[in-house]
Amino acid sequence: MAKKRSNNQGSISKRPSGTWRAQVSINGERVNFSAKTRAECQIWLNRTLEQIDNGADLLGSQITLEEYLKSWLETAKVAIRPKTAVQYEHIVRAKLIPNLGNIKLRELRLDRVEKFYAQLKSAGFGTRTIRLSHGVLHRAMERAVRLDLIMRNPAHGATLPSLVQQEMKIFDEEQITRFLVAVNGTRNEALYHLAVTTGMRQGELFGLKWSDLKWSSGTLHVQRQVQHIHGQGWSFCEPKTRAGRRLIKLGEATLQVLRKHQEKQQIEKLVTGERWKEYELIFPSSIGTPMDPNNLHVDFNRLLDHAGLPRIRFHDLRHTAASLMLNHSIPVIVVSKILGHSKPSITLDIYGHLFNEMQDEASRIIDELVTPIQIQISQIKVSPSN
Repeated sequence: MAKKRSNNQGSISKRPSGTWRAQVSINGERVNFSAKTRAECQIWLNRTLEQIDNGADLLGSQITLEEYLKSWLETAKVAIRPKTAVQYEHIVRAKLIPNLGNIKLRELRLDRVEKFYAQLKSAGFGTRTIRLSHGVLHRAMERAVRLDLIMRNPAHGATLPSLVQQEMKIFDEEQITRFLVAVNGTRNEALYHLAVTTGMRQGELFGLKWSDLKWSSGTLHVQRQVQHIHGQGWSFCEPKTRAGRRLIKLGEATLQVLRKHQEKQQIEKLVTGERWKEYELIFPSSIGTPMDPNNLHVDFNRLLDHAGLPRIRFHDLRHTAASLMLNHSIPVIVVSKILGHSKPSITLDIYGHLFNEMQDEASRIIDELVTPIQIQISQIKVSPSN
């Protein structure tokens, strides 16, 4: 039975399912919270009552979602990457405000949020757009909770369309050999070689500087990437995660390719003359600035066609590199660090299917290890002792 509290102090009750529910009334509206334990409900109830005592919901009941989102967006831009900020602003101004902007912040409910997602789907927007819209709305509402403008996040627990992973295309060793033969002697040979041998992301390759390469130790320090923003150009930024900042050990063959690339770049700088803009990039455009991804896309497809290979995304070279490493028994933890994943479990989640293909070899090795060896022992006649 619920334990009622006087003076609008809320209540906590045990539900038939065995879980617990806390409830408090504010401005005539009941707000609920469910948890597995009574202690969790008590913590929530104490915090909620404290928020009410401090005047929570006074502002949240007055401003519209449009007013709040515009204010939140300006604050959020400070802590996110430039390209992410552009995405957030587009979602807020093109999706959230037109559909939800006139609703009072306090009055937004889960059912209205899910109706909004259904409207996006009916309008022909894809799963990625819907999930991105949810991510922005959820983050904005989470901030409103922390600011005590609302009691709980109305976007939390919303039903979302399942995200269908884009098909991963991987070149086998024979195809990689054909590709590297096709790029031999081209301007971007070293870039493609490094993509295949390290699995670096395109933006990370574009952001590499010669100072990141230590010839003596044969290591490459990944510590920035280039982001291209539509209508704004490019910018340098740190890798998305701390694990993205990493040292990669290069083989001698790769170092030799980079030495040749550096020599050719020096000649290119002399030919270009004053038009060259010095950013010390390993893989710049023809005038020294960060490379345009569209130009690389055209060059990449041209080379694939020349080699008679199926067209894949440039990012699939990263998957190919991971496949090569894992199929040649390089430990997952090492592959994870080379790729810049924050933990090996991410590598396993992405490339776990490759291990299924390796089970035949694993079963053969295990058989050899545990199969008993039949030893024929000849009967030896022992002469009786004298």
